[in-house]
Amino acid sequence: MPDIAEQIAALPMHWDKDGNLRILMVTSRETKRWVMPKGWEMDGKKPWRAAEIEALEEAGAVGRISREAIGTYTYLKRLDDGSALPCEVRVYPMIVQKLKRDWKERKERKRHWFTPRSAASKVQEAELSELLLTLCKKPKKDPTIRALLNRAS
Repeated sequence: MPDIAEQIAALPMHWDKDGNLRILMVTSRETKRWVMPKGWEMDGKKPWRAAEIEALEEAGAVGRISREAIGTYTYLKRLDDGSALPCEVRVYPMIVQKLKRDWKERKERKRHWFTPRSAASKVQEAELSELLLTLCKKPKKDPTIRALLNRAS
């Protein structure tokens, strides 16, 4: 077993009618705290595709996802036996084009749009909080997000 397990996450985002960036977060199933849609890599799928599937299943978000991770963070995943597994999560930004009314985990989770600053204050992982705070100033200047937006237009 590796010292640190690898996971993938989507960072679903959109710009509201006033041009302000919003981040979509979901509640975790167990503790109900706010998290990014995330999970394990999937056999036969590229990591960003797996992140896109997690966004759809956990948040009902459909959109365009970057093939480049915008960053990583680490956390301790609580396992069923009570032990903790250190995980490193690669975060892939996603421009949300549509939110489905009906999605796989809608009865198990809530979803909500937050400002990057508010999203940063809701998460427990310090590295994820820092990553979200980098989106407070000129997120469209981030090369990964800029490339994703250019692909979208």
